[in-house]
Amino acid sequence: MLELKSSEDQEYIKLKGLIKKNLEFNSEQYKDSHFRRRIDVRMRATGSKNFGEYIQYLNTHKDEYKQLMDTLTVNVTNFFRNPETYAVVEKEVLPIIIKSKSTELRNIRIWSAGCSIGAEAYSIAILLHRILGNSFSRYNIQITGTDIDKDILKRAEEAVYSEIEMKEVPADIRIKYFDHDGKSYHLKNEIKRVTKFRSNDLISGEKLTGFDAIFCRNVTIYFEKHLQESLYMDFYNGLNNGGFFVMGKTETLIGPSKDLFKAFNPRERIYQK
Repeated sequence: MLELKSSEDQEYIKLKGLIKKNLEFNSEQYKDSHFRRRIDVRMRATGSKNFGEYIQYLNTHKDEYKQLMDTLTVNVTNFFRNPETYAVVEKEVLPIIIKSKSTELRNIRIWSAGCSIGAEAYSIAILLHRILGNSFSRYNIQITGTDIDKDILKRAEEAVYSEIEMKEVPADIRIKYFDHDGKSYHLKNEIKRVTKFRSNDLISGEKLTGFDAIFCRNVTIYFEKHLQESLYMDFYNGLNNGGFFVMGKTETLIGPSKDLFKAFNPRERIYQK
């Protein structure tokens, strides 16, 4: 039994190496239990009985790598997810950021970390437009969405969404900010132009700084505890003084950042530097 387990572990390590090489996906940052569950999804889908068989499948079916990447990156998202959080962001967080800008320096920089198909980044841009109205173009707004999945970033840049992805979007926002062709919703250019997307690995990638707000929701729950602590400090250091950090409802600040951030709205997991 021990020899079998050892052989299985070796195949698992080999598989992680293949994933890192071919997908540039660093599995070491994720909880092992989560990572194995995600691989199990694809193993069942391909009829692979063990890691060795799945490696053979990957070697003979190169298109499987895309399916695997989609499964590993958990791209579950839609516009205005958790509307109560966005209500606080619209009524309290964004007005504070806008008010803090002088008449000369009207730069607003916001980061959507783990942005997936761009719904969160664009939701924030829409809220800013609703608040600023005709003054929207007078501000230098830059919303940056990052993700490790390059295919999903292309979808974010296209900004074309299905009915399911739009299910929480109020009718007035659909009408004002999207063009509907009968099947899909196309985001209008005025919102698209303030939002840029780029590939970035939260753990081993470039450390980003200079933001008025950072949104990272329902991403860190998949990371090991020590990496969560490190990431929260990266977010703290990435914010301007007085900047806001918005995390997921099931996530909790841990490590040194817990004593550095000030609770702004703990119910909605919103904190301030």
